[in-house]
Amino acid sequence: MKYVLIVVVALLVLVAGYAVYMARVANPSAERELREEPDGERARKVMLITLPSGQTLPVNYLREGDTIYAAADGRWWHQLRGQGAPVELLVRGETLMGQARAIEDDPDHRSAVFDRLRPSAPKFFGTLVQIDLAPFVSESRNLLHQDP
Repeated sequence: MKYVLIVVVALLVLVAGYAVYMARVANPSAERELREEPDGERARKVMLITLPSGQTLPVNYLREGDTIYAAADGRWWHQLRGQGAPVELLVRGETLMGQARAIEDDPDHRSAVFDRLRPSAPKFFGTLVQIDLAPFVSESRNLLHQDP
C-alpha cells in the first residue's frame, strides 16, 4: 500500500509540474512566436484560440475553407460543449471570429478529420473542435487592415 501511495503522489507531482510548465513557459513562448512570426513554421500548424472564459491557448489546427478544426488534448474544450460558443482565433497573423463546438457525437467525422489534422498522433486521444468562421467578420477585418 505504501508503494502505491508513493506512485500516486509521484504521478500527481508530475502532472502538476507539467501543467505549470505549459501555463508559465511553453504556452507564453508559443503565443509570442505566433504573434511575432505569423509566417513561421509553427504558425503553419498552430493557431491561438481565445475561449469564452478569456483564456488564450496555442492549438494545432487544420483550415478547410470557412471551417477550422482543432485538436483538444486538455479540458479546455469543455467550454465548447453542446451548441458551442463564439471564439476568437489568430491564424497566421489574421484575427478571425467563429462559432466553435466540441464534436463529441460523431466518431467517424472525428477520425476522418484527425487523419488529416494529426496523422501521426494516436487515434484514441483528443477531442475534435470544429470552428465555423463568421465570414462577415473576417472580411471586415481584412478590409480594415488593407493599405490605401
